Amino acid sequence: MTGTAASLGLRSGSYGSLAAVVVAGGSGGRKAGTAACRPLRGEKERLQLLHRALRLVGRRRAGVLLLLAVASAAVFCSLFAVVKDDSNSISIVNNYEVPNAIQKSVYPSTTRPLMMSGNQYSTSVVNKIELPNRLHLSYANFTLPCEGFSFPPPLVDKKRTGPRPCPVCYVSVDQAFALMPLQASPSPVLKNLNYVSEDAITANLSNQGSGFGGHPSLEQRNESFNINESMTVHCGFVRGKKPGQGTGFDIKDDDLLEMEQCRELVVASAIFGNYDMIQHPRNISEFSKANACFYMFVDEETEAYIKNSSSLYSNNKVGLWRLVVVRNLPYEDPRRTGKIPKLLLHRLFPNVRFSVWIDAKLELGADPYLLLERFLWRKNTTFAISRHYKRFDVFEEAEANKAAGKYDNASIDYQIEFYRNEGLTHYSPAKLPVTSDVPEGCVIIREHTPITNLFTCLWFNEVDRFTARDQISFSTVRDKIRARVGWMPEMFLDCERRNFVVQAYHRELLEQMIASGRMSPSAAAATDAPPSRKVRAGSRKAPPSKKPSVKRKKEKKSSSRRRLPKPVAGGLGAM
Repeated sequence: MTGTAASLGLRSGSYGSLAAVVVAGGSGGRKAGTAACRPLRGEKERLQLLHRALRLVGRRRAGVLLLLAVASAAVFCSLFAVVKDDSNSISIVNNYEVPNAIQKSVYPSTTRPLMMSGNQYSTSVVNKIELPNRLHLSYANFTLPCEGFSFPPPLVDKKRTGPRPCPVCYVSVDQAFALMPLQASPSPVLKNLNYVSEDAITANLSNQGSGFGGHPSLEQRNESFNINESMTVHCGFVRGKKPGQGTGFDIKDDDLLEMEQCRELVVASAIFGNYDMIQHPRNISEFSKANACFYMFVDEETEAYIKNSSSLYSNNKVGLWRLVVVRNLPYEDPRRTGKIPKLLLHRLFPNVRFSVWIDAKLELGADPYLLLERFLWRKNTTFAISRHYKRFDVFEEAEANKAAGKYDNASIDYQIEFYRNEGLTHYSPAKLPVTSDVPEGCVIIREHTPITNLFTCLWFNEVDRFTARDQISFSTVRDKIRARVGWMPEMFLDCERRNFVVQAYHRELLEQMIASGRMSPSAAAATDAPPSRKVRAGSRKAPPSKKPSVKRKKEKKSSSRRRLPKPVAGGLGAM
């Protein structure tokens, strides 16, 4: 070792003795040892200073003072090291640690440390912090870890040509919560929104729609798009004391009272007609479990099935989901009934600020606060929905619905012709910044403001008046509102939606797969398992035996000969 190496500040107390390091790295035995024993520059003076200090130790008073000084310095250095290590661990937790490592997310190598307030917390203890004392951040003084983030090139897989997820850059849960806006977002023009109540009024049954929706006339429909500062519109629940009490879609008073206690965020879904299996959310932080509400609306048929089939059912809860049994359903079509909680959550949860709707066929795989931050707050928007992965044109969507037998063809044709007469045109790049006319409406992320509440009310009125295929009516409602106040929903990529949800099979299809041998009963039963030990339905990890495999090929070949769509009477096709 030369004098230059010593000048780098390598000392004998850092990583073992310097002499030992040099001997281990040398190749010449004695030469290396001799070189290591040579006094380094300044070492003679340090030895003389140490010798004088030892002579002072022999004197009682001077020795005691010297020992006290050395001990104090050692304690101070150790405390400094502990504090430094703790601060480093806090910044790492707050910048990189997300419970269960959100799948397919991308995190950068460096981020700006999160400045903590007096009440420091991490994702593991954040639910213990009182909300008034929480840390507040603004995007103006917070450097997002996702700046410069871009999609990698798509993977080329000839065996898999369909849609697939793409990476999404999230922040951590505590950062997302700290970035929540303190005040409600502004609502353009509309400030006060009220709803039609017809307790003592007999609706005109000659009008389209239903008794639940109030049978609004065509004039009332058109007037509802004339947006003013204060408005009263049809928005379901027109009869009864309040939503859920004597209105149709009736809910027990105990459940209604508990729903009113939900204040900040609700994650909601619904199963009617026993159409789907319950999917259990994954990667949900302890903070969200303590502060967000998870509600699953079901009818009596679905409740009976869940009680008899789910081992997780206990006291009206299945996993995180709080079951709410709905009686006196206003529609015979389960899909149309499902549009009530999907589009009218602001009426069922009057005190909630934000909501995440997820269709029952989807398994949520990300914390809901991450979704609010990524798709609402970061973009400074109040309503987010993904666009369809393939279709952008309403006319094409209508034809696809007819080909798949999703609804009565004549009803779809009537609705499309009605919209065409109102001015609906094919989608083209000339409509930009509108990126699509067709949403993939199985996930809705929104803030409950007057304008977003109006949008979902009018969207529901179209579903009540025409077909239950909400993809067809979405763009008409959006364009009418946008033409008057300049507001419109944010539409994100479908591959981003697939990043945080996984689509499962409908229950009826699942039973058909079991009957045909394409899936084992044990794999199907795993769909009701908790997330920690869950095996996704249809997973290739549990393939069928050889005989069912041969049978499946025959069935596939024979079924391909009769793929002509069959219209379903009453619109009871697949959702």
